[in-house]
Amino acid sequence: MPVIRDLKDFDAHSGNRFERLIFNNRLIVVVLCALATVLLGWQATRLTLNAAFEKTIPLHQPYIRNFLENRAELKGLGNAVRVVVENKKGDIFDPAYIQALKQVNDELFLTPGVDRANVKSLWMPVVRWNEVTEEGFTGAPVMPDRYDGSPASTEQLRQNISRAQILGSLVGTDWRSSMIFVPLLDKDVRTGAPLDYQALSKRLEDIRSRFAHSGGADVEIRIVGFAKVVGDLLDGLTQVMSYFAIAAVIAAAILFGWTRCVRSTALVLACSLVAVLWQLGLVTLLGYELDPYSILVPFLVFAIGVSHGAQKMNGIMQDVARGTHRLVAARYTFRRLFLAGLTALVADAVGFAVLMLIDIPVIQELAITASLGVALLVVTNLVLLPVMLSYTGVSPKAAERSLRADQRESGGIWQWLERFTQRRWATVALGAAAVLAVAGFAVSTQLRVGDLDPGASELRPHSRYNLDNAYINGKYSLSSDQFAVIVKTPAEGCLTYQTLMEADRLGWALQQVPGVQSTVSLADAVRKITAGSYEGNPKWLSISPNQDVLNYAARTAITSNPELFNTECSVMPVIAYLADHKADTLERVVKAAGSFADAHSTPEHKFLLAAGSAGIEAATNIVVKQANVSMLIYVYAAVIVLCFITFRSWRAVVVAVVPLALTSILCEALMVMLGMGVKVATLPVIALGVGIGVDYALYLLSIQLARQRAGCTLAEAYREALRFTGKVVALVGVTLAAGVVTWAFSPIKFQADMGILLTFMFLWNMLGALVLIPALSHFLLRGVGATKRTDEASAIDSTSRPVTSSQPETSFL
Repeated sequence: MPVIRDLKDFDAHSGNRFERLIFNNRLIVVVLCALATVLLGWQATRLTLNAAFEKTIPLHQPYIRNFLENRAELKGLGNAVRVVVENKKGDIFDPAYIQALKQVNDELFLTPGVDRANVKSLWMPVVRWNEVTEEGFTGAPVMPDRYDGSPASTEQLRQNISRAQILGSLVGTDWRSSMIFVPLLDKDVRTGAPLDYQALSKRLEDIRSRFAHSGGADVEIRIVGFAKVVGDLLDGLTQVMSYFAIAAVIAAAILFGWTRCVRSTALVLACSLVAVLWQLGLVTLLGYELDPYSILVPFLVFAIGVSHGAQKMNGIMQDVARGTHRLVAARYTFRRLFLAGLTALVADAVGFAVLMLIDIPVIQELAITASLGVALLVVTNLVLLPVMLSYTGVSPKAAERSLRADQRESGGIWQWLERFTQRRWATVALGAAAVLAVAGFAVSTQLRVGDLDPGASELRPHSRYNLDNAYINGKYSLSSDQFAVIVKTPAEGCLTYQTLMEADRLGWALQQVPGVQSTVSLADAVRKITAGSYEGNPKWLSISPNQDVLNYAARTAITSNPELFNTECSVMPVIAYLADHKADTLERVVKAAGSFADAHSTPEHKFLLAAGSAGIEAATNIVVKQANVSMLIYVYAAVIVLCFITFRSWRAVVVAVVPLALTSILCEALMVMLGMGVKVATLPVIALGVGIGVDYALYLLSIQLARQRAGCTLAEAYREALRFTGKVVALVGVTLAAGVVTWAFSPIKFQADMGILLTFMFLWNMLGALVLIPALSHFLLRGVGATKRTDEASAIDSTSRPVTSSQPETSFL
């Protein structure tokens, strides 16, 4: 494009209609963006942080539908917290400990959002003991009515615990702790508002701190459950937010170190921050909240904005350095890179949008907010930034320095990269890529879906929550990982002989599965009550075919085990307590339970999977496994279509996509080596890496193909692409990686995992673009522009005057 120093020599009506609309009305554009920033910035101040249990589960998965349809009848198998109070100086029969336990129990009972009717502990009357005597069954609450801490009442409590057989369930196996089981409601019954997990977590922590060393008892309180995990995640977000400032500082340092221009660096950062502010304001306006998953989206939007802004700044700086007026330079850059930038941002948005395919509300909201943020970058970084730079320009000294450096840096790494356009180097590069792809694929076949470690994988292994969880698993025989199969019958049908026998057989089948500690169902209670009705004779430790005997057992069981069936006796769970919730364990249990359900379900009794914390996680794993394949298919299909629209060449599409595919394979191999499973948190990473990673190819190939079509050889065209966008591609890769690498230090493990994987993908996509694009181009795109070069050669022969090339002229508009 010609160098125009004076605006009088520039035709303001040149260029595309959209370009004229923007740059001939620059002041209106700036004013509208300023008004939007004020309004959406005010709206963003109303943004809240929260999470909800139902948002983290796939609501339309068949297992989850079964659970939600019968949720009201399944007591204690949904969202619950387990609070263990440990006596640090003795056992649970210390009167000071019992008093402290009562106070903790009362506080938890009165906590908003608690399902009080189903709270269980030594102090709750629903926890009872039953015994066979000469007069029949007798029973009472485990806690004596007149407990006063005396030796007699303490001994009575000891006997009641033994009679109730709650050692290992509500009382620790070492007699040094007891558990308070606290089921939760979805909404606060007082206000009708969704349960506030952050407020609940703060209340639990307040209880923990207040009752340690209280009343002369030296107790330690341990808390596990989904609500506590979410609370810890929300608490960790305050620290994560500080990483945003660190990422901004790192990005500013990288940009300024490269440009040495304060004004342009400040504008790039400001426009990217404006996009984040707009995004947060619109998120609030649409009624969404930020949660531990979507909190990372502003980081990504900011990093993507900086990367695209750097490309625009680089183009303007090069034109200004050659003497072009700043307004003309801004319009030139807009013409060259708008379509490439737009296509790249659309690809980014597609990478986010395909996450909508995952039937998990928290991921779908992440997809919406992220796609919204990327769409806003079209305005702030592709339109507003060039307009602002047309006013401010860039530092003349920085521009001259950039030009001198560009002219001086004809060797070094850039000359080395140019060698990959040659056959020998291209063959070596593609051979190395093929070896990496094969090795990576072999490793990636070991990638598993779900958790690979015990405890809450969302948190660090040495977090307070996971330490509490390890203690509880070690001291209690019934773990918090419950997998429940729902037995659905007509009213009063759960007490028929055939149904109880089938439930008993299911319990036995699940007990044979490795990883299942024990099973509990109404069949077990009926067997014990039947034997107790006949003086405890072990001959009667069975399920009687006599319906009267079964009815009597049910009337007795409802007082001591109300969670084993509902009031209509139409729903009863068969509960399996698992050693852990690792992916392999859940797969084995699901396979065994599913096979049994398929073979034994009848119209009289249907076996429905699944409830309980482990059942819900198993359903989530199934959805994630299905989405992992379909998501990649859709994101690659969308990227291929966008690349084809941009380049109109299937060969160019192959050149652009192959580096992305290699990075995806290596990313899955890295997950295997780092011990990461495919989960709700890690599933979006590969889609994001593909959508964002294609930016590098779009910027490089857009210049390379334009120069080839203008008559340059492949080597010359790639050299121009490196000079004009390639160096910025390297800068962008480093900037994107710097924006997310800070997540690796997050107290939230899944955020740290996402940071590590995204950093890897950004850097590898950058390296793949710089090395594999010229190598693949040698075999696929070397002939582009050959006809024109032949015509030019003829012209040179006839006129004896060479054709000169200037600044890359790549108008996509």
